[in-house]
Amino acid sequence: MFRHLFEGSRGRRAAEALYGSAVAQARLADFYGESGVPDTVDGRFDMIVLHVFLVLHRLKEGDAKTADTAQALFDAMFADMDRGLREMGAGDLGVGRRVKVMAKAFYGRVAAYERGLAEGGDALAAAVLRNIFRGDPAKDAAASRLASYMYGQVTALERQPFDALLEGRVVFAEPMSV
Repeated sequence: MFRHLFEGSRGRRAAEALYGSAVAQARLADFYGESGVPDTVDGRFDMIVLHVFLVLHRLKEGDAKTADTAQALFDAMFADMDRGLREMGAGDLGVGRRVKVMAKAFYGRVAAYERGLAEGGDALAAAVLRNIFRGDPAKDAAASRLASYMYGQVTALERQPFDALLEGRVVFAEPMSV
C-alpha cells in the first residue's frame, strides 16, 4: 500500500541527485574564463541547462521509469530556480513570471540542442553559439569546443546504465577539451 509513496520519494531523491551532479559539472571553472562561457547569472543558467539537457537526452532513450525520472529532474531544476529567485529577493508576483521566462528559455535550448545533435555537423555548434554566446561570431571556436564536449558527454552518458541514473548516479566526463 505504501510502496507507491516510497517509490515516488526515491525517484524524487534520484532526480535531485542527478540535478545536483549537473549543477556541480556546470559550475566547473573550466567552462568560464578561457573557454569563454560568460561567468554571469545567464552564463551559469545556460551551463546548468546544457548539463540537465544531456541527462534528459539520455533518459529519453529509456522507458516509463526513465520518463518519470526525467520529469522529476525537470521539476527539481525549476524548484531550485524558484528557490534561487526568492533568495535573490524576487517577490512572489515576480517569481512566477521569471520562472515562466526561464522555462521558455529551457525548452528553446532543449529543442535547439536536440536538433543540433540530430542534424550533426556544425548544427550543434551553431545552437551553442546562438544560446550560450548570444550569436557573437568571435566565439565560434568556443562554441565548436563546447559542442564537441557535448558530443563527448552524449557518448559517455550512453555507456551509463539506466539503473544508475534511476538511482541518481551520473558521471560526467572531464571537460578537459573545452
